Amino acid sequence: MTTLQLPSAPGKLAPHTLKVPKAFPAAKPPFNRIAFAAAHVVADPLADNDPWLAPAIDWERTIAFRQHLWSLGFGVAEAMDTAQRGMGLDWKDALELIRRSIAAARETPGAVVFSGAGTDHLPPGPDVTIDKVIAAYEEQCGAIEKLGGRIILMASRALTACARSPEDYAKVYGRILSQVKQPVILHWLGEMFDPALAGYWGKGEHMQAMEVCLDVIAANADKVDGIKISLLDKDKEIVMRRRLPKNGAGGVRMYTGDDFNYAELIAGDEQGYSHALLGIFDAIAPAASAALGALTGGDAKTFHEILAPTVPLSRHIFKAPTRFYKTGVVFMAYLNGHQDHFTMVGGQESARSALHLAELFRLADAAGLLSDPDRAAARMKAVMAVHGVAV
Repeated sequence: MTTLQLPSAPGKLAPHTLKVPKAFPAAKPPFNRIAFAAAHVVADPLADNDPWLAPAIDWERTIAFRQHLWSLGFGVAEAMDTAQRGMGLDWKDALELIRRSIAAARETPGAVVFSGAGTDHLPPGPDVTIDKVIAAYEEQCGAIEKLGGRIILMASRALTACARSPEDYAKVYGRILSQVKQPVILHWLGEMFDPALAGYWGKGEHMQAMEVCLDVIAANADKVDGIKISLLDKDKEIVMRRRLPKNGAGGVRMYTGDDFNYAELIAGDEQGYSHALLGIFDAIAPAASAALGALTGGDAKTFHEILAPTVPLSRHIFKAPTRFYKTGVVFMAYLNGHQDHFTMVGGQESARSALHLAELFRLADAAGLLSDPDRAAARMKAVMAVHGVAV
């Protein structure tokens, strides 16, 4: 197998010999857990644009990646933070992405797509009011529903900036949830993913914020399919999971957004389990699909054996500053041939260091996730050469 000299410490290189990739068994959905992969967008590297100011998207490759996820049994969580929403992807292009994904899903048997509705076209500022936040949410929800789409109600930077109390959050969510045509998935995105969302729900401490969120859910349970929490804290997720309303067909679902502890949260315990809506499923889709297939078949041992080696990779991709995890997700797509370049919307390929990318490469190889080692090695060499590293 190929051996590369990769950065291993500041100013130092060490040899790494690639392993034989794992052959993940093809799963047969449906799974016994609902599993969404939050999907990235593929940039167009040859567009005549200013990458920091105006996104340029390769729509064909972007939709092809969604077809890849659907083929593995995943639902697609569209236009979320994994797609660089709020970090290069604006609402205009997000809506076009949503339109194209919904159209592609209609042509794909069994395909499921939920799409992010937020307020990102409303810049936070001193003139922003709660009523303006409500109007912004209404605009995006209405646009998605007009396309026939299902909604993931994203956290709002503008709401965080203008809210003065938990009652403001209750007012906004109550108004929007009273209007949606179908139950939505709420998304509580922690400040580690987006510092502008610190203090969401009107409380600075997560457990106090949870009480506010649970009250909002209880008051609108018939309009809430579930909630995805992204706090990177399994204990908080389990506490909240056990307190969700148990109304109707199974009640309000917990969708784990914990890219550190997803395996044990999806497996669950004697009191329940989490479904999944994860950015890491973009990067480890073949392994995650095979693991979910094993769990569905009653083979929890194989489920954990498949996912265990992916957890160190995920924790590395999502390490602080966590908001830069998109760089690792797209790098994995590049290494595995889902796109022909390592260029990102907003120039975000520069958000992680050569040392970080080298460790990502080693961990992906250890997990058996480099589907074609020769291609991955060639592409790693090209990226390292840009950083002045002869591998």
